[in-house]
Amino acid sequence: MKFLNGKCKVKIFTCFLVSVILIFPLINIPVRLAIASHKAPQPQAILTLGGGADREKFTAAFAQSHPSLDVWVSTGIPAKQATEIFSAAGINLERVHLDYRAADTVTNFTSLVKDFKIRKIHRLYLITSEFHMRRAKAIATLVLGSYEIAFTPVPIPSNRPKESVFHVMRDTGRSLMWVFTGRTGASLNPDLKKNQYYALR
Repeated sequence: MKFLNGKCKVKIFTCFLVSVILIFPLINIPVRLAIASHKAPQPQAILTLGGGADREKFTAAFAQSHPSLDVWVSTGIPAKQATEIFSAAGINLERVHLDYRAADTVTNFTSLVKDFKIRKIHRLYLITSEFHMRRAKAIATLVLGSYEIAFTPVPIPSNRPKESVFHVMRDTGRSLMWVFTGRTGASLNPDLKKNQYYALR
């Protein structure tokens, strides 16, 4: 019967340790989401992903029926136009937070998740177009979930076909990279320089 030598034992232990380090955050996310749901059975804020004035208009109407909730819009239409939409709907602008740090859908979440954590927000309404919601939910599960923040999807009806599995898997991979490294890879996209206001879709 052969016994493992010292070097083999070290290699096996190292592989095991690395596996635990990589897998634990992923296993931990469902637990964090469950804790968040327990802490906040109802959403405590509204998050809208930018991508066209229809999203701000829908959000303004949605905010009318949820007067106690603040609204965050991540990289939506220009601030002047967005402010006019919310003002016309009678929404107190102190409730509205227009954030333009995001460059795409992944960074819609990574740029704001720490802000929500600081404010002790454990559940959000997540608003985006119906065709875009599948990808948004995949990203939100990883990014928001890793910070113990749950979400309730609110899709805006759309005639556009759902996004491809490729787009969903690509951004799921980028979200995993962010969970492990804190980087999203957004700076590698050459199209970002061409788009100053809208999150890339």
